[in-house]
Amino acid sequence: MATEYGQGYGHGLDFPERGLPEQGGERRHRLPAGLRAPFEARSWREFGYVLLSFPISLVLFVYAITMVSLGAGLLVTFLGIPVLAAGLAGCRGFGALERTRARALLKLDVADPEPLRMRRSGFMAWMGAVLKSGTSWRALLYAVLHFPWAVFSFVVALNLWAYGWALLTYPLWFWVFPAWVGQDGIQLYGDETHHIYLDNPFEITVTALVGLLFTLATPWIVRALTTVDRLLVHGLLGPSRLATRVVELESDRGVVVDTAAADLRRIERDLHDGAQARLVNLAMGLGLAKEKLAEDPHAAARMVDEAHGEVKTALQELRDLARGIHPAVLTDRGLDAALSAVASRCTVPVEVQVDLEDRPVPAIEGIAYFTVSELLQNISKHSRATWAAVDVWRVENRLMLQVVDNGIGGADVSGGSGLAGLAERLDAVDGILVVDSPVGGPTRVTAELPWRAV
Repeated sequence: MATEYGQGYGHGLDFPERGLPEQGGERRHRLPAGLRAPFEARSWREFGYVLLSFPISLVLFVYAITMVSLGAGLLVTFLGIPVLAAGLAGCRGFGALERTRARALLKLDVADPEPLRMRRSGFMAWMGAVLKSGTSWRALLYAVLHFPWAVFSFVVALNLWAYGWALLTYPLWFWVFPAWVGQDGIQLYGDETHHIYLDNPFEITVTALVGLLFTLATPWIVRALTTVDRLLVHGLLGPSRLATRVVELESDRGVVVDTAAADLRRIERDLHDGAQARLVNLAMGLGLAKEKLAEDPHAAARMVDEAHGEVKTALQELRDLARGIHPAVLTDRGLDAALSAVASRCTVPVEVQVDLEDRPVPAIEGIAYFTVSELLQNISKHSRATWAAVDVWRVENRLMLQVVDNGIGGADVSGGSGLAGLAERLDAVDGILVVDSPVGGPTRVTAELPWRAV
């Protein structure tokens, strides 16, 4: 059950150093983010999203209010239920449009909600499924809540963007006022006896600078406005928490099943190639010794002695295999003794500290044991460390494991490595694996498991 760190634990591979930007990123972005924001594609996409939100939300709001009001008014007749179902179905359709728009303009990846669940076909079954679906009612709520926010966002973004660029470019078009309007410039103040116009070079320059401030601030204000849109789309038009949790559990169940199948294949292979083969040789050797017992007692005794050695080897292999399935010391004495036994077999000195007042349930205890066991095997095979430490403790309802070594580092949980498989196993029981392993070391692997006491 060995797990390799990354792609060979730093064996000649190029690992990017943490916290350092890529060279290409420095060449691409010579300007600070505040200066380049008005010209970035993201800013224009978000501005376009805000502009489109107003007409789309207006249509959606009118449709939703009309259909729901009409359906509620007709509930005294049979027509009210179909009209209400049609209104909810239309809101679901608009929700799909909004998810697509958010993916295209906001780059917000929102999963589609769970489909309608109908036990049988037919219009009545469809109508009942629409009315019972939480997705339908969340889409209706989105239609009602998003409209006032879309109006506010549209007014704020359009005015800021228009006034910002207009004032910024004022030095280029202020001549329009004396030539066509009959005044010296933009009128800042005026009454019956006194007028103030922005018409001299200083005032024109100050106006352009104010416009520059508006232009630089507008993308960030629009980004803040679209953050609310992201929350609305994600919270009301995406899958519910229950549906998301069901998908996670189904995925975790698949991981558990695959892991169990892989373990069974490993056990079968180890038995077939190891202990079973030795027992077959042992049976053949004892059969030959039985035949030679009468005619050549010395040869028979030598063959029995060889068979005795095969028995010892087969027993040791069976013990190792049983320890790989679930060690007896873990069942009898708990994590402290079991991890100490694993640490004694590591090729580097390992300090073990287990601070637990109670024992977790056997399933969590077994996962914790095999997690530390695999990490210590990684240290033995790949880390080139001279020292390691294992700490186990409990924080509220979580069991914490930490394995540290002073090796060469470079461990990576991504890229299909063994650590990724270990992370998937922990995730199957709502656990977390965090790897901190800069090139050059040290490596610190922290695992978190749910705590459930016996």
